[in-house]
Amino acid sequence: MHETTPTVPTQFLSFALGGLEYGIDFAKVQELRVLKALERFASSGEIVGGVAVSRGVIMPLVDMRAAFGSSPDAPEPMLDVIILQLSHCSMGMVVDGVTGVVTLAPEQVTPVPGAHGGEAGYLVGLGRLGTRRLILVDIERLMSVKGTALRGQENEGGKRQVA
Repeated sequence: MHETTPTVPTQFLSFALGGLEYGIDFAKVQELRVLKALERFASSGEIVGGVAVSRGVIMPLVDMRAAFGSSPDAPEPMLDVIILQLSHCSMGMVVDGVTGVVTLAPEQVTPVPGAHGGEAGYLVGLGRLGTRRLILVDIERLMSVKGTALRGQENEGGKRQVA
């Protein structure tokens, strides 16, 4: 069993992204906002879709549609933004739409084969709730995996180079 697979019933915020339904630990969610309701500026990146201000906090906006490989059009004003409080920062996550909050017992979560490390180490498992299937994601790990591609790495001479 994956080390982040829940051992007690856990609440997940479910959201749609590219025709699939995902779930993240509800305890990491600070608030839900509509994209048009956020004061935004500096929106020029592909995955980091700019910076926004929510309740006086400046945070990056990550467009999960681009991060997961779907080619998003220009952001629609009615897209949902999940404001997250992670261990290292607050951030906004742009998704196609929030679908609800679900509680899953451990027996409703099955591990994802081959997702025990590397770039897929952020996958917690597959949640089953009736006919619904949710791809459960450890959002802390996902943001650290996506972030490593942006960080520089040291070469043999001790100098930093961009990955």
